[in-house]
Amino acid sequence: MNDVTIASNEADARAAEAVEEHHAQMAGVLSLKVEALIGVARTGGDVTAVRDDLVAWGRDDLLPHAIAEEGTLYRAAAAHASGRLLVEAMLSEHSFIGAVIDELATAEDRMSAVAAAGALKAVFGTHLAKENDQILPLLVADPAVSLAGLLDGMHELLGAEVSDGSAHVHSTSEPGQDCTCGEEDGHGYPELDARTIPHAIRHATVFGALDAVRPGKGLVLVAPHDPLPLLAQLERRSPGAFSIDYLTRGPEAWRLELVRIS
Repeated sequence: MNDVTIASNEADARAAEAVEEHHAQMAGVLSLKVEALIGVARTGGDVTAVRDDLVAWGRDDLLPHAIAEEGTLYRAAAAHASGRLLVEAMLSEHSFIGAVIDELATAEDRMSAVAAAGALKAVFGTHLAKENDQILPLLVADPAVSLAGLLDGMHELLGAEVSDGSAHVHSTSEPGQDCTCGEEDGHGYPELDARTIPHAIRHATVFGALDAVRPGKGLVLVAPHDPLPLLAQLERRSPGAFSIDYLTRGPEAWRLELVRIS
């Protein structure tokens, strides 16, 4: 959450943190799926499977999430004179995101698929930043709006459980599901560069990506330092779920291969 934002109550502050964490997890899933598609395309392989996986996630998870927020967060923000134009722009971005997913679904070659996937990742990233930095602060600072109340009943779509002032976030993609990160055997694992992720949401983004990895598959994590705190948190979160191998140990970057144990 924005450090200078003052919430009207603790429940709303926790609810905003829950939404931001879920946003980070979604960004992690999207980043991994896009990198998987790029990885297959780079080797000249058939991107159909990874493309279809990304499209399915976009239609089954990303777009329902967007629609859920339109009827709650956006409606409340639009009631503010300072938020009306912003909400109109955000709604336009939802339409654009849907169009990009459709474009990806009908991509006829690798380069078209890569271009559409890259556009989806870029617009979704800037879109989430606006929600986190402008929509949420506007709502939590308003004593007439209960952000926790707005999220009530949206747990399945937002991945947030808000009750009695507490919030817990889980990914919509459960470990072991058939929904996968999309990489194909023989093409290596997709890479997630944590150095490009803001520190405040770095762990949540990585966990979102890891939740999208099915048993026997993995990802390569690139970190600016030895990520021991993250690995300890991962072990507490998913005990024994991943094997971890260091590929390089600094000095500028640490590269680790994390594979979900079958």
